[in-house]
Amino acid sequence: MAAMSETATVGRMVEVGGIELWTEEFGDPSHPPVLLISGSMSQGLLWPDEFVGRLAAAGHRVVRYDHRDVGRSTARDFEQHPYTWADLKEDAVGLMDALGIGPAHLVGHSAGGLIAQWIAADHPGRVESLTVIGSSPLGAREGEVLIRALMGQPQPEGSLPEPAVEFVEFFQKAAAGPQPATRAEIVDFQIELARVLHGGAWPSGFDEDAQRRLEERLFDRMRAPRTAANHRLAGMADLEFEPQGALARVTAPTLVVEGTAEPVKPGHGRLIAQAIAGARLVMVPGMGHMLTPDAVEPVANALVAHLEASAGGCGA
Repeated sequence: MAAMSETATVGRMVEVGGIELWTEEFGDPSHPPVLLISGSMSQGLLWPDEFVGRLAAAGHRVVRYDHRDVGRSTARDFEQHPYTWADLKEDAVGLMDALGIGPAHLVGHSAGGLIAQWIAADHPGRVESLTVIGSSPLGAREGEVLIRALMGQPQPEGSLPEPAVEFVEFFQKAAAGPQPATRAEIVDFQIELARVLHGGAWPSGFDEDAQRRLEERLFDRMRAPRTAANHRLAGMADLEFEPQGALARVTAPTLVVEGTAEPVKPGHGRLIAQAIAGARLVMVPGMGHMLTPDAVEPVANALVAHLEASAGGCGA
């Protein structure tokens, strides 16, 4: 794999709809673009350098960015500047416009996968291919399932599978105790959350030292650490934000990736693949919710093969 310094641009701020989004590009600008969309409250740096490098080395222009209110992007008071998840979706489309990108390969992780599915449904001409990693089917109200699980309430018939017990117990315990306030407390909390999300079946195990370095880096590059929670407020501002039946409109070639140790959205990948015509599901043995070092190679390999097979396959 080429060294990142040989393929990466310097991260820069890109104005989109009156806000600034921190954006970083890798690979040849003339190559087919791949837009990486992170999950809720997640920075673009959670797309690992090695993962990004593999995509760039395979002949793609790779873009990762920070959503508004996380990382280096615009951070504002939610009461004065409210928004919804529809706005986060349009941020991604607006970023493509600002970068001169027409159709692109969209790759979304977790809630970023919801955004990617939504764009593929609403803007099919902008999507060369769709890849969804560790996500839920758009329109299935995964957030409501999570809230009921955390509250210990029964799930109505037909609901999505609920999170693993260890994930639910982690947040129930966190809600009952004092909230992390200092840098050290927040970093420690994020490390323990990462441990739950890790999966646990990888040969290398959970590297706490590496995770601490990552969490400290993420904390220190935030414009305003508290504003990441605005993504939750955005979801609450429009509880019906997920359009029903949208996946029937997705025409882009679609790859769905889920880990066999997924603790947050277990079994949701299969439902996405069933809802999108022609979608292919890849189950990664041992993978949890995140792109840990052990997950990078199998996920990147599956994605590169999908991108190659999808070239020229933009929906109309």
